[in-house]
Amino acid sequence: MEKYEVKRINNLLNFDLDSLVKQSKEEGFRFVERLINDYKNGSNTFNHFGEGLFGVFNEEGVLVAIGGLNRDPFSNEQYIGRLRRFYVSKEYRGNGIGSLLLKRIVDEAKRYYKILVLHTDTEQAERFYSSIGFSKGNLYLNSSHFMEFRN
Repeated sequence: MEKYEVKRINNLLNFDLDSLVKQSKEEGFRFVERLINDYKNGSNTFNHFGEGLFGVFNEEGVLVAIGGLNRDPFSNEQYIGRLRRFYVSKEYRGNGIGSLLLKRIVDEAKRYYKILVLHTDTEQAERFYSSIGFSKGNLYLNSSHFMEFRN
């Protein structure tokens, strides 16, 4: 059984993301590429209060999944966080890697926010997020799912 580690990523540019970008684009997803572009141009570096970027690394130290937490840019409310740029390498799906990463991000979000929102438009992701405890609904701008935290 392979061992995986979730780590906070302090500088995205220190990691080789070529395979994740290539794979995500082949699947029709542009958000991993957007993650890198936004990081490089400084528009989203996940470094404000209550934010963070996290990755799952395999035993060889290869980044196999990534996801970020921001204050929701579509809301004026300080208590709403947003899951952003969440991607799990295709070959690592279905074995708990996504859940491991998402639980780490949710734990982080609970420290700063009352609500965590996200947007997805695929059925596979819809099932995944629902299985973790997100509710489907468009109560929040540009969101398809939300999770409310009980303090």
